[in-house]
Formats: sequence, C-alpha cells, structure tokens
Amino acid sequence: MADATASTRRPERPLSPHLQIYRWSVTMFSSVFHRATGIALGAGTLLVAWWLIAAAMGPAAYDDFTAVAGHWFGRLVLLGFTVTFLFHLLNGIRHIFWDSGLGFEKPTARFTGWLVVALTGLLTLAVWVAAYASMGKF
Repeated sequence: MADATASTRRPERPLSPHLQIYRWSVTMFSSVFHRATGIALGAGTLLVAWWLIAAAMGPAAYDDFTAVAGHWFGRLVLLGFTVTFLFHLLNGIRHIFWDSGLGFEKPTARFTGWLVVALTGLLTLAVWVAAYASMGKF
C-alpha cells in the first residue's frame, strides 16, 4: 500500500522572485510610480472639479475652497498633485518615445528614468516658486 501523503503532497517548486528579491532600479520605480500617479490623477481631478464648481458658484463657495486649499494640509495635497501631474506627464512623454521604438537600451532607459525624476523635481519647484511669486509671497 502506497503512502497516502506522498501522492497528495505538492512537489517542491522554486518560489518566483518578487520585489524582495530584485534590487529596485529607476526603471522599476518609474513603471510602478507611473501607474500610481495615473490613479492619483484620477482622484486629483476631483480637486480640479471642486475648484471649477466653487468658482462658478460664487465668492462664498470659492472662499471655502481657498480656505481649504490654503491650509497647510491643503497645500501639501496640492504639492502632491503637482508632483503627480508632472511625473505622469514627463514619463508619458518617455513612453511616447518607447512607442516609436526609441530608448529601450539599458543605459538610455536608466538615463531617461533619472531625467524624468530630476525634471519632475525641478519643474515642481519652478511651478511653486512661480505660484508664490504671483501671490506676492516672495
């Protein structure tokens, strides 16, 4: 009589490598962050809709929006929305080049990944400096 546990036991198989195994690279980061920023932009569009609706409803509604947006947490959310928008835009441009067959070489993909990250930071800073300058805060 054969051993019953031997026939029902699953064979030992190697585990598939996962995020704990692979070393993170800029291309992995940009891929994951691009998807996350796409989702965040969907949620952030509600902020834009609120802003437009408040502007259309009159001064009282717009004052309510600016009070929330001007609070430190509101500004933090707007900063996150700015970073999200700019990263997704720049990485989307990178994807357009990929769609045309350009930039797939590893050194080029790494360089453009870091370029997207750097430009996101620089453009975010530029947008916020311009916004504060237009409000007379500098």
